[in-house]
Amino acid sequence: MSRIIMSVATPAILACLAPQKADAQTAQDLVGTWTLVSSTFQQSGAPTESFGPNPLGTLIFGSGGRYVLVFLRRDLPKVASNNRLSETAEESRAIAQGSIAHFGTYSVNGADKTLVFRIENSTFPNWNGTEQPRPFTLAGDELTYTNPAGSTGSPTRIVLRRTK
Repeated sequence: MSRIIMSVATPAILACLAPQKADAQTAQDLVGTWTLVSSTFQQSGAPTESFGPNPLGTLIFGSGGRYVLVFLRRDLPKVASNNRLSETAEESRAIAQGSIAHFGTYSVNGADKTLVFRIENSTFPNWNGTEQPRPFTLAGDELTYTNPAGSTGSPTRIVLRRTK
């Protein structure tokens, strides 16, 4: 009798002790604050960091289905005039090329593991009012998604870490 109990109990105990799947199935699995680790695309066959080495960035997923994303280069230039309305053309170009921000609503399609951003407004106005799906994976505290078109015209791989 004890052999029968052990043969039934052992698999059940092992199933409880085994690491749980880390794949997100719902938008609630993403709720919280995430810090940008990297944003990489291929340029001339070599990986290139969209926001330079050690980028700055935050992506916040709210429990009500809203999000805000801000990614920046660490080395954005200071505006010499100290007036954001009086930037030089070079300063404006460097700041625009070294940053992206957008906000709106989000959802997760668990069947095809797609994160969908419904962008209300963005610092890249071409994205305003668009719906943009991103294939993603969630492994522990690391969220990775791909922007298939990317702002560079090439697929961009974004890696974020959950902020604790």
